Amino acid sequence: MRKIEIFDTTLRDGEQSPGVNLSLNEKLEIALQLERLGVTRIEAGFAAASPGDQRSVAEIASKIKNSTVVSLARAVKHDMDQAYEALRHAESPCLHVFLATSPIHREYKLKMSKEQVLERAVEAVRYAKKYFDQVEFSAEDAARTEILFLAEVVQAVIAAGATIVNIPDTVGYMTPKDYGNIFRELQLRVAGIENVKLSCHCHDDLGMAVANSLAAIEAGVTQVEGTINGIGERAGNAALEEVALALETRKDYYQATTSLNLREIARTSQLVSRLTGMIVPGNKAVVGANAFAHESGIHQDGVLKEASTYEIIRPETVGFKSNLLVLGKHSGRHAFKEKLNELGYQLEQAEIDKAFADFKVLCDKKKDITDEDIRALVDTKVAAVSETYQLESIQLSYGNLSVPTASVRLVRQDGSTCEEAATGNGSVDAIYKAIDRATGEEITLIDYKINSVTHGKDALGEVFVQLQQGNVSVTGRGVSTDILEASAIAYVRAINKIVERRGESVAATV
Repeated sequence: MRKIEIFDTTLRDGEQSPGVNLSLNEKLEIALQLERLGVTRIEAGFAAASPGDQRSVAEIASKIKNSTVVSLARAVKHDMDQAYEALRHAESPCLHVFLATSPIHREYKLKMSKEQVLERAVEAVRYAKKYFDQVEFSAEDAARTEILFLAEVVQAVIAAGATIVNIPDTVGYMTPKDYGNIFRELQLRVAGIENVKLSCHCHDDLGMAVANSLAAIEAGVTQVEGTINGIGERAGNAALEEVALALETRKDYYQATTSLNLREIARTSQLVSRLTGMIVPGNKAVVGANAFAHESGIHQDGVLKEASTYEIIRPETVGFKSNLLVLGKHSGRHAFKEKLNELGYQLEQAEIDKAFADFKVLCDKKKDITDEDIRALVDTKVAAVSETYQLESIQLSYGNLSVPTASVRLVRQDGSTCEEAATGNGSVDAIYKAIDRATGEEITLIDYKINSVTHGKDALGEVFVQLQQGNVSVTGRGVSTDILEASAIAYVRAINKIVERRGESVAATV
């Protein structure tokens, strides 16, 4: 049984999804969960992209102990130097350096000849080896590269010291058969290729990222790259949870497995969904809300008699469970802490105290408290950025024959308050205009989403907003049993991110 290593790029390629902009704390929370999931390599970001990205990579590198932490870099010394600075304190660091190799990229993007590309690739790997024992080289757009030239590049970077060679289908162009054949050809043509890890990285533009990744495994690949929930550039990446469950369920065929803790998949998926604002479709394989639901009478009858008649994956395998949390408003702090440990949280005492206070408030509003309610509360608090503004109160006046009016009171970081009122063409519009007046910020609302955390009339509601100010785009998330309050919380948190990013920009110019 071959062991397939998992390279997760949720924090790098996944964050390139339109509208996704994670804070440092949000990235760290996802990274720690990926470590619990058992991911082999976590691509924490692109350290040279910005001072904020470098800080995020460095913070993740200092906290992760059981997974290799990776930073992406172009094949230029500046990028690799920045990556080294970010990863220097990592327990197990790895540099991921890339250079395009396809004819279309050589001609139009790089304006380089084959000889120049080959020389640059070798120089980059040799330079990287001064800093790192683990160096992954990616031939960008390898799937559309001439096989003889691709073999020449792979041969050269292995000789230069690359320990992992990635052959990405950068634009999601390949079919499973053709993609698998690239790896077969390379193994025939490249001397010493058996001494490095071969990796695949597939995009989903034609809906074949997972199928192509599995075809690569059949062809001898030992590392799969992808993201949680398949998020990423354009149509996204290969969904790692789907690859892992395909290998687990069809061990008889693939003769390969991963070291992932499969029971952490549901929690990881939900966390990434909440923090990115990218809601998982109900019909999504493995982690969608309908993945284990049966409406057809024939299916229901079969599942009741024997689950395997219509379920090839048990919900418990990936961490789904339906039991209610046995806690309520009379529960103590110790029981609450034990439940947090059971759910996989490792929080500081101050964070536990804050979560417990919020839990008590929720108990007064909601009859049945579920694990999902607890996760929603804690994920919101743990991933919060520094709060320049906090929502203290909100008042609304609305009727179908009157103009919606909202008044809000915000508390600033220094303890002072600001209160404003506004009218709008709906309750949410009035709230957001009042918040704009109170903060003095000029904001454009790009997107607004509502999602239910649990079921029932008293369910917690999640609101995701995407705001833009100039070139800065951020997301905010709010959770409450009152969807209008959740809307206000999400908006204020997004504004806090804008203020924080503006502070980073100022600091970077000093």
